[in-house]
Amino acid sequence: MLTVGLTGGIGAGKSEVSRLFVSYGAVLVDADRIAREVVEPGTPGLAAVVEAFGQEVLTPQGELDRPKLGAVVFSDSERLATLNAIVHPLVGARSRELEAAAGPDDVVVHDVPLLTENGLAELYDVVVVVDASPETQLDRLVRLRGMSESDARARMAAQATREERRAVADLVIDNDGPLGELEPQVRKVWDELSRRAAAR
Repeated sequence: MLTVGLTGGIGAGKSEVSRLFVSYGAVLVDADRIAREVVEPGTPGLAAVVEAFGQEVLTPQGELDRPKLGAVVFSDSERLATLNAIVHPLVGARSRELEAAAGPDDVVVHDVPLLTENGLAELYDVVVVVDASPETQLDRLVRLRGMSESDARARMAAQATREERRAVADLVIDNDGPLGELEPQVRKVWDELSRRAAAR
């Protein structure tokens, strides 16, 4: 088994890269998806978030109000650290369960948005960074996701810099261009990952 940490800044196109990896045969462990699962209604994770941030971070239906919580934590590094201290251990435990279920010859891709920020590079055999310029990230967040420019900039500022991400990368996928230029790069990286997995 080869474990891959896949990361990139918000709006860099990491989700599209992970989708392509899955289409080639990767086993995907999606930290964002798991992070949603561990704070679903009735979970200890959600109870801990409510204890830390109050009932106002819930919707009337009792679900986590992500935009409201996001507005609180992305402008306050201490509160973001509090949230991370609740969610990250739960995500880590579930991720390990999913990895353990993969086969010995599989390439297991962990989609980890905050890999660089949380110093997780050494947990993986290979780190792949999806890279885009801050200008490209901002354009995608505003144009494609409908964020306000100030919200987009705040989210980008809460993450590692482009240089910090590239410093932990074993392999870099440049996603500054159009979608059509992405697939050949991802395929090339996948071939390299497959080669490394077979050599283990």
